[in-house]
Amino acid sequence: MGRPPPAGRRLRAVASLPEFIPGRELARLFYDEVVAPMLGRRGHSAALMGWGSDVLGFDTERSTDHGWGPRLNVFAAAQHVDDLARLVDQRLPHEFRGWPTRSGWDEVEVSHHVEVTTIERWLDAHLGFDPRRGVTVMDWLSTPQQLILEVISGPVFHDGLGALDPVRGALAWYPDHLWLWLLACQWRRISQEEAFAGRAAQMGDEVGSRIVAARMARDIVRLCFLMERAYAPYTKWLGSAFSRLDVAAAVGPPVERAMAAAEYQERESALVEAYEVVAERHNALRITETVDPKIRLYHGRPFRVLHADRFVDACLARITDDALLALPTIGAIDQFVDSTDIVSHAGRARQAAAVFLEIRSRSS
Repeated sequence: MGRPPPAGRRLRAVASLPEFIPGRELARLFYDEVVAPMLGRRGHSAALMGWGSDVLGFDTERSTDHGWGPRLNVFAAAQHVDDLARLVDQRLPHEFRGWPTRSGWDEVEVSHHVEVTTIERWLDAHLGFDPRRGVTVMDWLSTPQQLILEVISGPVFHDGLGALDPVRGALAWYPDHLWLWLLACQWRRISQEEAFAGRAAQMGDEVGSRIVAARMARDIVRLCFLMERAYAPYTKWLGSAFSRLDVAAAVGPPVERAMAAAEYQERESALVEAYEVVAERHNALRITETVDPKIRLYHGRPFRVLHADRFVDACLARITDDALLALPTIGAIDQFVDSTDIVSHAGRARQAAAVFLEIRSRSS
């Protein structure tokens, strides 16, 4: 699945299960054939949103061993939620297309997974704010991209309340000035460590050199998402989602070689190739002054690098928002925190992101 369900899991044998149907399609059929006729003309919106590999379209037969099956989000006006929830409880069949409609795992008791609530309550629990009321800079910076994907990626089956399009429109992508700043922060991450793989290898530390190369590969991949205006999922699905980007055909092979290389020279050559590709892609965006994409030595040391700080400066030079420029260039929450327990939970992410204000106040 995607990020884990609200509790633990109990695995079950896959061999006895019905033929696999991708969760997005199963949810659509479930809505069309069961839930929509049940709700009739009662005002509601329906979608597949929230946690789960099926929401992002990454589920496979393996996903069916826990927290998977016919499920939906149904949104209604506050005064109708209880009535619709009772209706679903009473009329939902025990199975659909051979899959049980009620399931549980560990502490999660057996129940159906048609969640009936208001869009306001769901957004507050999932994001910590309602995008329809506007998205502040701190909302953007404290919300992991994984959580945004869980709102905008799943299929919408019916929007009778007219609530889902405004939410998805508000979260479609970062405002331009904030996008530039996030690009600057991602380039900053690369600039800080691009010589470290070479220095570690020079010290005879091949393990350290490989670890740095893997970190650089991850940062390059995440930079590619930003360049293509695509939100990056959390770690489990990062490579799968990266393979769908336009730039993957050019950046993927050198990134793979960098991580697989047995010797530093091969590792460095692969990283250099990846740097050059993303540098050219940056210039092709035409969002900053053109930056020379050629590789050079690191301050006279024998390590070939991009000197990515030049791209940081180019991005910052185009930003006029003083509040953004006052922040340290460490990025949004999932650029400086990668704990799944943080980036999978809105409340924890917002608490962790408060470090922005603390750093800014101490440095001012």
